Amino acid sequence: MIKSVVFLFSLIFFYALPVKSQIKHVVAKGETVFQIAKKYEVTPFDIYRLNPDAKNGVKENTTLLIPKATSKALIHVVAEKETLYGISKKYNVSVSDLETWNKATLQNGLKKGQEIFVSKPSAADLKLVSTAAINKPIVNSNATTHLVEAKETKYGIATRYGLTVTELEQLNPHIVGGLNVGQTVVLKPGVQVAKTTNVTLVDYEVQPKETLYSLSKKFNIYQADLITLNPDLQDGLKIGMILKVPSNGTGTFVSKAKDSVLVAKNKVNLIDSVDKSKQKNMVLLLPFNLTKIETDSVKTKTEQLKTNKFLNLTLDFYAGAQMAIDSAKVLGLPLNVKVYDVESTKYSSNVASIISKNNFEEVDVVIGPFQNSVVETTAQLLGKYNIPVISPLSKERGLPMDNLYYSIPSEDLLKLSMFNYFIEKNGNVVAIISTKKASSKDYITANHPEVKHALFNDKGDLDVAFLKTQLVKGQKNFVLMEIEKASTILNITNILKGLQKEYDIQLAVLELYDALDFEEIPMSNLTDLKLLFPSTTKVAETPEEMIFEKQFKKINNIYPNAAAKKGFDVTFDAMLRICQPEGFVKSAETTKTEYIENAFDYNSSNGLISNNATYLLYYDSDLTIKQAQ
Repeated sequence: MIKSVVFLFSLIFFYALPVKSQIKHVVAKGETVFQIAKKYEVTPFDIYRLNPDAKNGVKENTTLLIPKATSKALIHVVAEKETLYGISKKYNVSVSDLETWNKATLQNGLKKGQEIFVSKPSAADLKLVSTAAINKPIVNSNATTHLVEAKETKYGIATRYGLTVTELEQLNPHIVGGLNVGQTVVLKPGVQVAKTTNVTLVDYEVQPKETLYSLSKKFNIYQADLITLNPDLQDGLKIGMILKVPSNGTGTFVSKAKDSVLVAKNKVNLIDSVDKSKQKNMVLLLPFNLTKIETDSVKTKTEQLKTNKFLNLTLDFYAGAQMAIDSAKVLGLPLNVKVYDVESTKYSSNVASIISKNNFEEVDVVIGPFQNSVVETTAQLLGKYNIPVISPLSKERGLPMDNLYYSIPSEDLLKLSMFNYFIEKNGNVVAIISTKKASSKDYITANHPEVKHALFNDKGDLDVAFLKTQLVKGQKNFVLMEIEKASTILNITNILKGLQKEYDIQLAVLELYDALDFEEIPMSNLTDLKLLFPSTTKVAETPEEMIFEKQFKKINNIYPNAAAKKGFDVTFDAMLRICQPEGFVKSAETTKTEYIENAFDYNSSNGLISNNATYLLYYDSDLTIKQAQ
């Protein structure tokens, strides 16, 4: 059986080699360094090396020097604390390629001072690699299990025992989403690992000075699980609150009938457990509004495609969904998929008509429509059949319904994930908030009273002297900025960069806002300060994610945007869940999943079923966006 989306497409990554000669490229309107690098099949690193000013962005009509490739592979000397992931981002190649190009060198893991290929080596290059490295013995080849230690990676463990990462994950599906210190991983088929035990919950009263972080450590439970057990924590921790916590401090939860015990969720690959014995039915309700397009007497269809943003959003989402459907065919899933055109306005839709004219009794899941009011109507009408309805794109929250699933995490959850991170890192938090951002200040004051607030003087400038009294030396300082003017942002970031000589400072925002994108703010200001922000999506970084993007480009002649990736992820996840032996509802209750750019961890809070999977991302100094650890 195909084990991962990576095997759904057969594409070969090609990355350029070092400079032999140069090409001149004139930047077109809207082009980025990444797009130019893709065009010439070189890495952004290659372009920055010849054009240092490009690190701060490129402007239309600027001339760039682009390197041509030679047959000699590019070599990188491994520095202290470097990882394959970090090196792959530096040269814009995949970790998988680095592993393939350096099998002998990496036999026993990555080490400081090693010279590794960061572009595809030729046969002549490979002859230079010492054969002694190839013949090094595998450690503990007779071992059947391995206990994960701090800083270990799947690649390091796999190579240590003569396995590939794929083989290790196949033996241990629970590590697909990542390793945890203290986990036991199986090294050979047929080996059994002890299962977790049941625990009971007890009431606990929150004491003064306790934080979510300290409680999670006290009861050995993830903060996300603590919040799931106690939904009121989304509004902040308060002295005297009565919380449900594990009585024995194990933090491991197993489902029990008719009680409130949580089910521990592991991130899993649902492809491994699909049931192909029964036909399943899926419906997509997408707002193409074809009738409106056909009857428009003012704009042609071409003009509609150029100017109708909502139509383009729908088409992008559908393109991603279509790739998911094609992938399901490759996997041999017994699926019947129907797509209906939802004609909707702000106040009305034809959803009721679609449902009344078609038989939905045997439908296993419905995706869409997009608008919250219309998707609520859909869920209400299909409630009598107990059909799960997924809201794919709406951030709004409305009526609590047993069959309505919001796939976009709530804004409150995104904010909470940020503050939880501050606590986990034992951070000192200082907020710099303009007077026009009163709602942000009110939210922070009400829910996070421990946060310090910077001041502005009579001229509207930041009071730097007062700010320095709020920063703490020897501790991580998170500066939370909510400012609407680009000129003020430029001034504040310049000040913070100057203060980095004395303090450990990281800039943070509750969301990425437009003012941060103004050209007058150098990208280096944000990367030097490692701008941190919460996100509903991650950065595509694995080989399978890159393969998806290339396959999408091959089919659609354009790289997928966020809507297309969402279309794939939501559709593929829904298809796999309805093909589980337990069905969509139970699968959503018990398992987390992750795909190209989105993860899904559905939880019910006060009757609303929402996706609780969020990410924290930051701008790194190599001009890439990375996931905060």
